[in-house]
Amino acid sequence: MFVPVVDKNRNPLMPTTPARARKWVKSGKATPFFRNGVFCVRLNVEPSATQTQDIAVGIDPGSKKEGFTVKSEKSTYLNVQADAHNKVSKKVETRRELRRGRRSRKCPNRKHRTNRMANKQRLPAGTRTRWDWKLRILNYLSTMFPITHVCVEDIKAQTQKGARHWNESFSPLEVGKQWFYAEIQKRWILVTLKGFETKAIRDSLGLKKSGNKMSNDFNAHCVDSWCLAYHVIGSDTDQVDNTCVFCVSPIPIARRQLHRQNPQKGGRRPRYGGTMCNGIAKNTLVKHVTYGLTRVSGYMEQKGYSLYALGGKRLTQSARRESFKVLTRLNFNYI
Repeated sequence: MFVPVVDKNRNPLMPTTPARARKWVKSGKATPFFRNGVFCVRLNVEPSATQTQDIAVGIDPGSKKEGFTVKSEKSTYLNVQADAHNKVSKKVETRRELRRGRRSRKCPNRKHRTNRMANKQRLPAGTRTRWDWKLRILNYLSTMFPITHVCVEDIKAQTQKGARHWNESFSPLEVGKQWFYAEIQKRWILVTLKGFETKAIRDSLGLKKSGNKMSNDFNAHCVDSWCLAYHVIGSDTDQVDNTCVFCVSPIPIARRQLHRQNPQKGGRRPRYGGTMCNGIAKNTLVKHVTYGLTRVSGYMEQKGYSLYALGGKRLTQSARRESFKVLTRLNFNYI
């Protein structure tokens, strides 16, 4: 296990051991803090050396879960398993149905407009969310580690015979993947491998992949991301030195809707969703006197705050402002 280190300006340095981090904190040379569930230290003095080694991130994309591994030649710093972001397309469909329903009820609504994005290069909402989620995790890791290389297992959409335009650019998977690769190349060195090449590396190292894709075990997804990082950066040994997995999932955020889908008594349809809850941004991590670490979510018309556990269960809808302390803004749920 290693502890990420940043300097006074929050620039990432090479990680250190937990024993050395405790020594720095005890002597006042560093200040401890958490960055979305990961313990880090910030140096209060000038670092003795600012040279960094090459650090690679291996990314194993998936339809349900994905693996990320941060690794240098000598050590494996962090394994992350993330739930895929795959619910936006259904939300877009629901929004379309509600909009069409308002037209039939003679409710206030905008007039029908032609597709202004026709014949223009764009990413569908669901595709953009899937690949932007991977980029967000990558940016999150780059705030703690001086990343130099990114290795991604290249996936391809199913091609259609005789459909050249679909195979080249119209497939949402291909369009999203190319956008993701372009964003990576702006900051890091990109390396891609095919699926069979990843398997060959895994077999050569004697590693086994679990058949249970939904488990939080290292052998489910992170074993492939470790092999991808190993291919780029190498290793002193062929043994995996860190099999601990840090699990994260996207926070379900309800975009602000004009009204709820089903009317209440009297035909009233109140507002639903949004980014604020009585002056506090949603997904803010707070410490409640009774429930401990929770996050603010929901929209309350009356006074009070809706608090949720980090696992997603709602705890209360009537928390008072003086009963909790605001800590920081969360980017995702973590275990």
